[in-house]
Amino acid sequence: MSAMLRLNVDVKSTGAEMSIGEIAQRFGLATHVLRHWESVGLLTPSRVNASRRRYGSADLYRVAVILRAKEAGFSLDDIRELLTAQDPAGRTTVLRRRRAELAARIAAAQASLDLFDCALECDHEDIAECPHFQATVAARISPGSVPPHVRV
Repeated sequence: MSAMLRLNVDVKSTGAEMSIGEIAQRFGLATHVLRHWESVGLLTPSRVNASRRRYGSADLYRVAVILRAKEAGFSLDDIRELLTAQDPAGRTTVLRRRRAELAARIAAAQASLDLFDCALECDHEDIAECPHFQATVAARISPGSVPPHVRV
């Protein structure tokens, strides 16, 4: 992994547990989201008096992983599959599938960013007439329809 994953899950070393409201506030979530994640098997907080949920440091990391996975485009089913995998091979299967999809989305976002940068640098009255801009856009045009003066 080329970039370090940094999550704000600072937990006091006392091992103190947090309520559902405290966890929700820490991550900017509604409490019903945490309850839903529990109902679909993503979270398993401990219980006090059989009804009050209590979240420990492991739960903080789990919520952070769920949020990061959602940001990466994982479905809740994929996240559950990832988090409940009993062996590295199971995790690897999910991660490889999602990694390819994420890499494609990143490439598309980078192409869009390149297009924006090109447009920002263009002095043409009509951006669509700019050869440099056309060359940047050409990858989105079917192969036979790129004008001959545009270098791809």
